[in-house]
Amino acid sequence: MSIFNVFKKKDKPEVKGKEQKEKTTVQKEIREPKVKITHKKAKKEIETKKVEKKEDKKAEKKDVLSGQEPKQEEKKTVKVKKSIKPNSLAWKVLIEPHVTEKATYLAEKNEYAFIVSKDANKIEVRKAIEDIYEVKVEEVRMINIPGKTRRIGRKQGFKSGYKKAIIKIKKGQEIEVLPK
Repeated sequence: MSIFNVFKKKDKPEVKGKEQKEKTTVQKEIREPKVKITHKKAKKEIETKKVEKKEDKKAEKKDVLSGQEPKQEEKKTVKVKKSIKPNSLAWKVLIEPHVTEKATYLAEKNEYAFIVSKDANKIEVRKAIEDIYEVKVEEVRMINIPGKTRRIGRKQGFKSGYKKAIIKIKKGQEIEVLPK
């Protein structure tokens, strides 16, 4: 016997007849997306659906413990979908949110940083943010970060620059850049 036989999977004997029918299949739960919702109506709807799901799970457990088969119902998942207008050019303007230590401090002041395309202007950035995140933008500041030279040994190259936009939104509104 070699040492490698220890790591091999052992075959389990097949279960036949009634024992095979008694085994229940476990379904994986579909997790809801972690998105912060600022509308009161949407929050209430989601909370009531969560309570209903918990009650359904409790009822299924009681049925299983009592020997009855659980009810087969369709699972309803709540997804918050942010639709973008079909003629919007937000996908060209916004590249990604700029997540740094300074950007997290700015988020406390209702200001958020985004990396935008080099040819974007303030008006395009404002429209893109309002389309995607459905917030009211008060102010947009643009910063052009220049490229820098980098050297590895004798080889010299360039690190490309980029354009950054700092967006200030209306008080009481919030953008969740990183889901918690």
